Amino acid sequence: MSLKVSPELLAEAQTGTVADDDFLDCVASSLPDAWKLVESLVDELEASGAEFADNRTVLTDEVAGQVLRMMASNAMRSAIERKHGVRLAFQNCHRVAVFKAGTEQSYERFTSSAAQLLNQNPELVNC
Repeated sequence: MSLKVSPELLAEAQTGTVADDDFLDCVASSLPDAWKLVESLVDELEASGAEFADNRTVLTDEVAGQVLRMMASNAMRSAIERKHGVRLAFQNCHRVAVFKAGTEQSYERFTSSAAQLLNQNPELVNC
């Protein structure tokens, strides 16, 4: 299980209506290292003025596992994107990127097959 869901949040989900803030609090507390990584990339993006910010640091297995769980969930990714007004992208087990709205060409390059192949690293073969 990737999220630690409180009984209150579970009750919200059972009614079919979960507030983004409540859901994001659950994500942040359940996957704190992945959350910190994404938040730091959003901060970097805002400060830099660039089209995107990405992580190129190899992560520990624990952090990589959290990132994988976060990035594999459409619900988590969508909620994070709405909160920050960005688009998320992911390659391998460590390379997370946040893109400003309106940067489709940069996003398409980052998520292309060629970019995925060029991002391979023998050290990360089992990530």
